[in-house]
Amino acid sequence: MKFQENPPKNFKKITSDISAELVTKGAKSYKEPRVIGDWVVWLEQRPLEGGRITALIRPFGKPELEPQELTPSPISIKSRIHGYGGGVIATSSNQNQLLITWIDGQDGCIWKQCWEGLHKNKKKSKPWLEPTEAPLRLNKPDDSAFGNGLIDVSRQLWLGIMEKDEKDFIITFSLNIKNQNPKIIHESNGFAGYLAINQKENLLAWVEWHQPYMPWDATQLWLANIQETGSLNQKTLVKGTTKNKAKKISIFQPIWSKNNELLVSDDSNGWWNLIKAELADLNDFESIKWTQPWPIKAETGMPQWIYGMSTCALANENILVSTCANSVWQLQQFQLDGKTKTIEQPFTDLSYLNAYGAKVVAIASNHNTPSGLLEIDLNAKEWHHTPANKIKVYQSSLSIAEHIWFEGFNKHPTHAWFYPPNPTKHNRTPLLVKSHSGPTSMTTNGLNLAIQFWTSRGWGVVDVNYGGSTGFGRNYRERLNKKWGEVDVFDCQAAAKALISLGKADPKLIAIEGGSAGGFTTLACLCFSDLFKVGACRYAVSDLIAMAKSTHRFEKDYLENLIGHLTDSTHIYQSRSPLLNAKKIKCPVIFFQGMKDDVVNPKHTFDMANALKANNIPVEVFTFKEEGHGFKDSSVKKQVLLLTESFFRKHLKI
Repeated sequence: MKFQENPPKNFKKITSDISAELVTKGAKSYKEPRVIGDWVVWLEQRPLEGGRITALIRPFGKPELEPQELTPSPISIKSRIHGYGGGVIATSSNQNQLLITWIDGQDGCIWKQCWEGLHKNKKKSKPWLEPTEAPLRLNKPDDSAFGNGLIDVSRQLWLGIMEKDEKDFIITFSLNIKNQNPKIIHESNGFAGYLAINQKENLLAWVEWHQPYMPWDATQLWLANIQETGSLNQKTLVKGTTKNKAKKISIFQPIWSKNNELLVSDDSNGWWNLIKAELADLNDFESIKWTQPWPIKAETGMPQWIYGMSTCALANENILVSTCANSVWQLQQFQLDGKTKTIEQPFTDLSYLNAYGAKVVAIASNHNTPSGLLEIDLNAKEWHHTPANKIKVYQSSLSIAEHIWFEGFNKHPTHAWFYPPNPTKHNRTPLLVKSHSGPTSMTTNGLNLAIQFWTSRGWGVVDVNYGGSTGFGRNYRERLNKKWGEVDVFDCQAAAKALISLGKADPKLIAIEGGSAGGFTTLACLCFSDLFKVGACRYAVSDLIAMAKSTHRFEKDYLENLIGHLTDSTHIYQSRSPLLNAKKIKCPVIFFQGMKDDVVNPKHTFDMANALKANNIPVEVFTFKEEGHGFKDSSVKKQVLLLTESFFRKHLKI
């Protein structure tokens, strides 16, 4: 995105509406970047192509060069493992050759292809790389789902996770044979993932977790030796939650150093902090010595909804970590003497950290720069940022987020980001309350054009990190345990009331919106509070009992922690379900639902809307035939934004 500090002299309007078209124009997003020698590879999701995901490459630190597409249409890279996917590509390089495997979104299979040209003159026009073979499908199509793959170079294997028949397996495929059956090398008793193989390719670390716990509740770290055949032996649980330990620990992203030290984040001290393990004897995992050289009151992990996430990377001898405190991310170097050093760069929202040598990449944004590819050269001490979408916006059109802290549920200090209206267009200031999804998620201050859409129209927006959000330590995250539908509802109300008391919002013009779990919070707020005057829901959870009985495997027992076991707590499910409390909603609601949603059954949305209509509540419902859980198509996103604004203006009479 290009910014201009001041509009041209002949530009009469100092600020202007940020249009829905501008918000959704292209609306591309980047994921899973990695450095390969002097190159950077990343994934790009393209809403204008129906949400197709493709792999791109270009020379590192050369943002002026147009990237080369490695997986042209109709290839679309996507995993359906655990319902949310992630970890969809694996890469390796050998001299002049690049190898990539990907999960295909059409057949669900693992594909492999090689290119040559890594040592070509990068100043020449693309294509820099030429394929040496046609794409090769490694496995036979079936109902299995795959993800979290690694390349075992010495054995020429794809090593990753397979979900099949309600189980997780660690498996391998040869990289040189088509239409294989998987070789199972480990069967998990629950879920498994976040595989990490050491440089000698003789040790494998991975994480497991078991229902009813989610991976941010309680996990285990396992180690095994990798045999010459690719099989595992000496599988050993080395850290984490066991039946004999009352204390639950969540473990995030194991990573190996060059000298077989294992780095991993765990939250045993109340924060996901990086710890280190030294193996005195590679044949005796019981000899591991754990140390915590860098205790900080900040997170070095995040909730593992998907594979492929990364907050730690090794750049030569440097341990680089993205850390989060109070919803703000920064990049730090963790030094061997226990000290930490901040790496200067302007971005406050970081994800997908990766490095090679002195080259570092991440996906990054801040308050006035949209999400894009960040490249840092530690030797040259310079960085480049390539936004995913090239859009021109005047700085004066942007509302800058402000930290607010207020008294939340049980009088706990609770955080939100408040975006003042820019400009003030109304005599009475309307306020939009945003409830994020997850509900184990977090809202940051990275530039969100959908929020700017509202502030440019004179709305204030408050994006609430209600109790249960990530980024504030385990205690903050656990506020929601057994209290979903209470803590989040109270905190969203409290955030709005705090702004009303400061004179920054009109109590008669309070709207609320959310999607998925945030849609549940939105509906619950409308049920159990008269503060909100209108609401908008995208693929909202509305029937807790139906969700507990029918949701997919990954979230099968999630509600046990959030609410309680259904058998023992049916009355609580009933008391908090918006569908069963629809008569309490007295204000208009607009619904948006994808018809291919496999998380929230479209029927639940229709039932909720019909219940409101039966009570003579103004309701509008819009469905999208080709969308699932989370809208991907930019035209759909544009419709949702415009329809929501029109609905709010109509019913708030502004």
